Amino acid sequence: MEVAEVFRAHGEDYVRRHRLTPDQLAVMRDIVACRTEVLGGHLDVCPDCGLQRPAYNSCRNRHCPKCQATAAATWLEERKQRILPVTYFHVVFTLPAQLRVLCRRNPAPLYQLLFAAASRTLLELGQDPERLGAQLGFSAILHTWTRTLEYHPHLHCIVTGGGLNAAGDQWVPTRPDYLFPVNVLGALFRGKFLDGLRRLYAAGDLAFGPGCAELEAPAHFRRFVDRLYGQDWVVYAKPPFAGPEHVYRYLGRYTHRVGISNQRLRHYDDRGVTFLTKDGASLTLAPDEFIRRFLQHVLPRGFTKIRHYGLLAPAHVNGRLELARRRLATVTPAASTPPAPQPEPLTWVERVLARTGLDPMACPACGGRLRRCLRSLPPLPRPCWPWPRGDTS
Repeated sequence: MEVAEVFRAHGEDYVRRHRLTPDQLAVMRDIVACRTEVLGGHLDVCPDCGLQRPAYNSCRNRHCPKCQATAAATWLEERKQRILPVTYFHVVFTLPAQLRVLCRRNPAPLYQLLFAAASRTLLELGQDPERLGAQLGFSAILHTWTRTLEYHPHLHCIVTGGGLNAAGDQWVPTRPDYLFPVNVLGALFRGKFLDGLRRLYAAGDLAFGPGCAELEAPAHFRRFVDRLYGQDWVVYAKPPFAGPEHVYRYLGRYTHRVGISNQRLRHYDDRGVTFLTKDGASLTLAPDEFIRRFLQHVLPRGFTKIRHYGLLAPAHVNGRLELARRRLATVTPAASTPPAPQPEPLTWVERVLARTGLDPMACPACGGRLRRCLRSLPPLPRPCWPWPRGDTS
């Protein structure tokens, strides 16, 4: 079963009765249309037995559970060459629960602020001469969900266990099992985020509404921020990865993940949608609640959810990153071997075969090889989607 089935059965009724953003409507529309005759496609034909099978186009929406595997594989092929042969740490920056209603009303500016506060925290601590005195490299990935699809904005950061000094002539390693104190990370992250929040408020760049309308008053907003200053902010530093290969595999699972994959769905009927949560447990939600939870994780159009900083920033990929690799070669035997030349990109058939062991171009009737027919299948006119547009905002 698929998320698209729930949308097809209950989407029209849901749109009539709820307020949706244009981006949420577009996501529903794309997921319902993905790999159907609505998007057109082509015929795969078996020359041995004559079987003809339609193959419909994908929607390529980044929130679609069916479209992310290929995107992730392509992204990883490009990134594999940038992984340094060092220890990597996994640091998670989480926003307090009190900020969630404000984040829902202002996703783009507050997600942007989350990236800025977390990245500056790591870069400043790395450059502090009393700690490391070097420029780290890290990738940050925004997730907004829990395993039960609740709203929970947080940032996963994959951080190099060391950095390049300012002069560029030395690689400075961290301890193998320790990056920075989590209480220092939390306090610095809190200060940077709340300072940015005040600036957004002063500039009039925050929207208020149900659940946070009282914060529009300056006195209420000041008290709200003061309370946030008075509590500890959670920054979780997980144990370091076993090696660069584990980082690569981890990124393959996390970078292009959506709120829920089709593989986690277990049962669906008019009474509810059942899906796996954690450690084999499952949860059943009414269809309306399932749709609501899924759509609250739709990102603003054009928002970049994967970003790279320090040595891994685009500006340093061909400069300081390569310099760091050369400096590592003088202290780390594994780094003395240059990275293997980038192989030819895998085709989508090779990717599916590598990931699943199944050949998508094998004829299901005779086992022969399907071939793409030159005849295309034109897209059909879309139905009245995204249904009556309802009360959008």
